[in-house]
Amino acid sequence: MVLLAVALIAAAGCSGDDEPTLFGKLIFLPRSTGDYDIRLRTSNDRRPVELGRVLPWDSQPEWSPDGTRMAFYSDRKFNLPDRDNNVDIYVMEANGGQLTRLTDHQASDAFPHWSPDGKRIVFYSDRDGNGEIYVMNADGSGVTRMTENEAIDIPYGWSPDGRSVLFTSGRNGTLDLFVLGAEDRGVKRLTKLRGHEVAARWSPDGSRIAFESSISGSSEVFVINADGSGIVNLSVRHLRDAYPVWSPDGVLLAFISDRTADIEIYVLDTDFSYLNPITVSPREDAWPAWSPDGTRIASVSNRDFNREIYAANADGTGQTRLTNDAGSFDLSPIWSPDGSRIAFVKAQGVRRDVYVMNADGSQLLRLTNDEGQAAAAPGEE
Repeated sequence: MVLLAVALIAAAGCSGDDEPTLFGKLIFLPRSTGDYDIRLRTSNDRRPVELGRVLPWDSQPEWSPDGTRMAFYSDRKFNLPDRDNNVDIYVMEANGGQLTRLTDHQASDAFPHWSPDGKRIVFYSDRDGNGEIYVMNADGSGVTRMTENEAIDIPYGWSPDGRSVLFTSGRNGTLDLFVLGAEDRGVKRLTKLRGHEVAARWSPDGSRIAFESSISGSSEVFVINADGSGIVNLSVRHLRDAYPVWSPDGVLLAFISDRTADIEIYVLDTDFSYLNPITVSPREDAWPAWSPDGTRIASVSNRDFNREIYAANADGTGQTRLTNDAGSFDLSPIWSPDGSRIAFVKAQGVRRDVYVMNADGSQLLRLTNDEGQAAAAPGEE
């Protein structure tokens, strides 16, 4: 699952009985820099739940299970005279061809996730007033609403067997995790912590779910069984641990933490047998992404005063810089299913485009631009 992959990071603190009511619609607030703030309004406008910052235009790329296509969401009219200030979902071939707009609605459609068989896409939309979960065929047909609640519902992706969808919802006053039956639409609540639970991911075998919670006033990493039992706090101390990502074998979790002076990437054995720092640099390292074989971790680092994509062995050795462009910064790396390529978002000024490169950083290819023109030739920026 990608998620955000842009990552959603909740900045709100602990919930109490006097917490404001969560309203049922995300607000995509454009900035002059080209970024979006994503916020969830509350009954107290002075205390919105901030769900992080994302990039407009072409954002959150996600490979199809067979690696031939890529889904993303985009506000492709952001810098045009007729900008519509909402995002829609697109699909294109992984080589940059055949761009197809799957949703075309005045409301915002975002956070697409492929089903394991590649035939359907689950996504977020506020087209019916509230932020709900929808599903459509991979060609954009057959759009169907899956949840119906006055609060917000945000999907985090399909279970590995394709039978359930994991999502967070504000229907109980805070953002809790739920699972939704893909066919019967039955809903089961998984968490009842007094915080906001976000950035959730299924384990590769579907037996467990990792997520972050603001229960302590900061964010901490938890793991819970898929049926809601056996919740474990892996952070131990009240530190900012966030964005947990499972290794392909389901034994390890990579996550970011500010337990040192800077935000670094760590790998934790879920049995608490060891905690290993993967990055040690004087500046922020974030966005960990495991290679499909579990031997390497891609990430974003600001260690050279510019956000670039790096890759390292799973034990932190062999740090290699994959991108090197002082005129841009690179975000959201995600490996292709066969591990041969890495897709990411490149920010140049106020432009945001999806790129792909070989796993060693060669053969850079721009897949999109904000006006939907043809992709650049390999190696061209």
